[in-house]
Amino acid sequence: MESHEKIVRIAVAGAGVFGRNHIRVLKDLPGAELAGIYDLNSESAMAAAAEFGVGNFGSLDELAANADACVVAVPTIAHKDVGCALLARGLDLLIEKPIALDLASAQSLVNIAEKQGRILQVGHLERFNPAVIALEKAITLPLFFEIHRLSLFTPRSLDVDVVLDLMIHDIEILLALMGQEPVNIQAAGIHILSEKVDIANVRMEFPGGVIANLTASRASTEKVRKMRVFQPGAYLSMDYSKQELFGIEIGPQRQVRIKPFLVVKNEPLRLELEAFLHSVRTREKPKVDGRTSTKALKVALEVVDKIQLHACVVAKTLKDAGYPAF
Repeated sequence: MESHEKIVRIAVAGAGVFGRNHIRVLKDLPGAELAGIYDLNSESAMAAAAEFGVGNFGSLDELAANADACVVAVPTIAHKDVGCALLARGLDLLIEKPIALDLASAQSLVNIAEKQGRILQVGHLERFNPAVIALEKAITLPLFFEIHRLSLFTPRSLDVDVVLDLMIHDIEILLALMGQEPVNIQAAGIHILSEKVDIANVRMEFPGGVIANLTASRASTEKVRKMRVFQPGAYLSMDYSKQELFGIEIGPQRQVRIKPFLVVKNEPLRLELEAFLHSVRTREKPKVDGRTSTKALKVALEVVDKIQLHACVVAKTLKDAGYPAF
């Protein structure tokens, strides 16, 4: 950081798993002054404040009076109320994904941010993954995507299903790579360990016949984060977790060449927060702003609707066969 750059007083609303990760990075991030923590659960807030040696705000009003910006890492259902309240008080926000539970709430956040002239960045963390940045440069004319995002079950984020919890990362990246929305979506999903859909499989068709197959699960026995892209004369394989990208290219004599791409590894969360601070200082539009995230939410909700339609068909099949509804 240059000596003349403004120190940004930044707070964190939400002291859960995501909030604590933000606190951990912000505490040592050049150019950021961690102003304090707020959580509706005062015990959680006090525990996090003690762990990281920072202040604990008793209300959103107190937070807003002592910060220039805020990371909003509260449950998704509270994004609209907390986000709008802080934007109205003049704070710039980095709000965790998904931006909101529904499009009306997302649009409310976008509208008030634009009215107040505030930065609204949304935490689509994978856009800052160095492997994704390398992939963006390597892609030419993608024709087919195969994407897997599998996780071990944890009790967090059960207020949303696996589409809004995990798959939305890949949906947002797909929209960025394609520059357009899908024209057709087919989807199926079931709940296994929670009351929400825990595993989903989706087929998207984009203009020009481009196909993307996506699978997301939070009931897996292993953690997998991979995207494979097929384009004329080449196959690209990216591992989000390992931050690796390599290609298999076919030469003019049909020879096969494996080509590793340079990926400068770094922690995506740190890169995301650095980008947020840069936008706060310069007033530049974030890489993933409210409008961009709302487009991803729109497609994700279309996927959820398709899954519900499939579930109704399956329920009828089970009933007709004499099985209890799932």
